Amino acid sequence: MLFDGQDVTPLSAAQRRIGMVFQSLALFPHMTAADNVGFGLKMRGVTGEEKKQRVAKALELVHLSHLANRYPRQMSGGQQQRVALARALVIEPSVLILDEPFAALDRKLRETMQRELHRITRELKITTLFVTHDQEEALMLSDWIAVMNGGRVEQLGRAGEIFEAPRTRFVADFMGISNFLEAKVLKSGTESTQLAVAGLVFAGPSADYAEGQRVKLALRPDRIELGAMPDDTLAPAVVTDMIYHGLASSYTIALASGETLMVRDTNTGSGASRFVPGTQVWPRINPNAVCYLAG
Repeated sequence: MLFDGQDVTPLSAAQRRIGMVFQSLALFPHMTAADNVGFGLKMRGVTGEEKKQRVAKALELVHLSHLANRYPRQMSGGQQQRVALARALVIEPSVLILDEPFAALDRKLRETMQRELHRITRELKITTLFVTHDQEEALMLSDWIAVMNGGRVEQLGRAGEIFEAPRTRFVADFMGISNFLEAKVLKSGTESTQLAVAGLVFAGPSADYAEGQRVKLALRPDRIELGAMPDDTLAPAVVTDMIYHGLASSYTIALASGETLMVRDTNTGSGASRFVPGTQVWPRINPNAVCYLAG
């Protein structure tokens, strides 16, 4: 195992300089914030003024200098998270590892901590390994993403690549895609590939497929447009279910073939969804909605 070119396999855990933030935080309840942050330094023999200065700097980094003398029970969940992060950073680790540290936080606090972690890791330029089951969190915090399936790396790539071009159904599902279909290639060209599936004919990205070949697709729900006016160039569908999310609504639409698609459509700002169950609509699948899957 190499850290910045150095083989750390024969080293003890303490010598590897790994900073760890646990999901359970694991703060010492009988210690103040400052004492919790300084514990790792104490174990490494750092004492006196150096320890004091490094603890103060770490608490300042997470904006908790004013709570240095408080105990964990006297702090909010977000403040405790910051203490745990400062404790991991104060030892100046080669690698920072975080195991779903924000899982127990409410949404607003979780988003605040995500922004703070993004700021801190970029400011310190520290290599960080972040474990999460939340795709939005992964995309927001990461430069590179490894999607794991059963202990195996299913796909490794930059955040944009993983989101825009998932290679397998598992990765596509993790990235929030809910439409999986098999299509027939009608025509393959350098500009686009014409596809047919469940009565729909639409264009996908250019790909090296033969005419008549069957290919597996994932279709992004938020890149399918629903029209309310009849369109002879499109196949009609019927809305069978609707869920209102505020800024957008999710629809289940049934095609004439019996296949169903999930569509996520932006709301108009009227406080209601555009379509109700039973409404006939005409779906238009944009080329950037199409992802080709392996296998």
